[in-house]
Amino acid sequence: MADTGTGAHRPELQGPAARGGTGGEGHGGHESAVLDEAHLGDIQGAFGTISELDADSRRSWKRRLLTLLAILGPGIIVMVGDNDAGGVSTYAQAAQNYGLTLLWTLPLLVPVLIVNQEMVVRLGAVTGVGHARLINERFGKFWGAFSVGDLFVLNFLTITTEFIGVNLALAYFGVSAYISVPIAAAALVAMTATGSFRRWERFMFVFIAANFLVIPLAVFSHPRASAFFHGFVVPGVHGGFTSTSMLLVIAIVGTTVAPWQLFFQQSNVVDKRITPRWISYERADTVIGSLVTVFAASLIMAVVAAAFSNHPLFGHYTNAEAVARGLSRYVGHASGAIFSVILLNASLIGAASVTLATSYAFGDVFGMRHSLHRPWREAKFFYTSFTLMVMAAAAIVLVATGRLLGLITTGVQALAGVLLPSATVFLLLLCNDKEVLGPWVNRPWLNVIGFGIVSILLVLSLVLMVTTVFPHLDVRELALGMGAALVLVYAVGGAGYWRALRKRPPEPPMPRSRRDHWRMPPLYRLQRPVWSRGRLVAMYALRGYLVLAVALLVVKAFQLGLHK
Repeated sequence: MADTGTGAHRPELQGPAARGGTGGEGHGGHESAVLDEAHLGDIQGAFGTISELDADSRRSWKRRLLTLLAILGPGIIVMVGDNDAGGVSTYAQAAQNYGLTLLWTLPLLVPVLIVNQEMVVRLGAVTGVGHARLINERFGKFWGAFSVGDLFVLNFLTITTEFIGVNLALAYFGVSAYISVPIAAAALVAMTATGSFRRWERFMFVFIAANFLVIPLAVFSHPRASAFFHGFVVPGVHGGFTSTSMLLVIAIVGTTVAPWQLFFQQSNVVDKRITPRWISYERADTVIGSLVTVFAASLIMAVVAAAFSNHPLFGHYTNAEAVARGLSRYVGHASGAIFSVILLNASLIGAASVTLATSYAFGDVFGMRHSLHRPWREAKFFYTSFTLMVMAAAAIVLVATGRLLGLITTGVQALAGVLLPSATVFLLLLCNDKEVLGPWVNRPWLNVIGFGIVSILLVLSLVLMVTTVFPHLDVRELALGMGAALVLVYAVGGAGYWRALRKRPPEPPMPRSRRDHWRMPPLYRLQRPVWSRGRLVAMYALRGYLVLAVALLVVKAFQLGLHK
């Protein structure tokens, strides 16, 4: 079967495609918005199958557990995939340079992870369409290019850091980059292009299991529990807040809560054929994944902090390979070897997830088949784009100098943190679009949390911008001043939002049985939302601000790179 494209507003699937659900109340018809027929059918997970015609009420805990096991995948894969090479390097850098004084950032990110990813779970299950396609269709090609263009640049740089991680991990064992990097690239393509979603997901669960090597690593280094719990709950930074430490805080945010996660999980939910009826199980999958990823990140920081404290290398991070060698020297050879295996594992699952997120987005935007259920001959564009990105990123690692690779590793995680507010804004707009989500739109409290996430991230990036231009400013006082201004904005904005909610007429709730089968109709049937002039100005202002923030971030990354 040949790989074919679809037009921007073509009703790709009709009639039989309604197996994925009806358009729901007010849409009259049984057309589906799903772009690829392979996204319809039975759920075929790594640990079980659920028929698309399944009507079991699942009253027993055993049945619920078996259902969760079958659905388990998109949430935990996206979360563990975010503990990638850049993540391991960033956590290790924070611990080696600042001890456990930045550990408090991780528990604060758990609700951010859950809130952001829960929204894309609903979008994927209800719409049957990927994140990139929704942005492109609902807000126009300009904003679609803005969103997907940022995603491509950031993702490609991130994929490059994954191969840097492969190189550093196997260099510890004396393996040349000219051997390790090409073999890793070939393995990634082979694992992805099997034509079986279930087989691919089982590969990912092997990587997830290897993620728990952090436990024996922690046993060998035996970090002090009192210091760990103090760092976990008490905010602070060793040596005080500076522009450099703020860059690292933003990098921790960006490596733990990255924009690519939104695109990956929504498309992976669609590809796994999860529908509204199974949203509660996919939410559980997401919560489990967020706890696992923060647990692993915390142990990495604890291990490295315990190993390097009171030693000459404390405060002198260079790269992840040097961390492995330091662990071997101060803790034992087994610790260095385990850390290197963790880094390799993180690099592979990160590269698999980030590259797939980009291929999913391309398939969405260009209307090409993009499903792991399809063999290569049926989805040539999808698998070819994956292969080309992997090959290009691997080639850069083989030909670039060490300093350039260091700059990429230093800056890409912070770049993710700077671009996250923009991605979250589009996410909030989609999750408040009744044409898209119908009865599944955000509740008011979720919008409040989402606005809080965006505003705090903007304040962090603004602090980094100002201190990069004016390096002698007191970062602590600047952050406190901006925080006070943010509280004032919350008070004024909250009062206005509360008044608007009171004026809104109440809507009768939809019965659970109908809500569980409500799905978005084809995109060509939806009316595009009309933005007010104020919202349009705000979006352009956000875009301009992010361009400036990224430019100053690049300056800061080069400053740090030149001083190494």
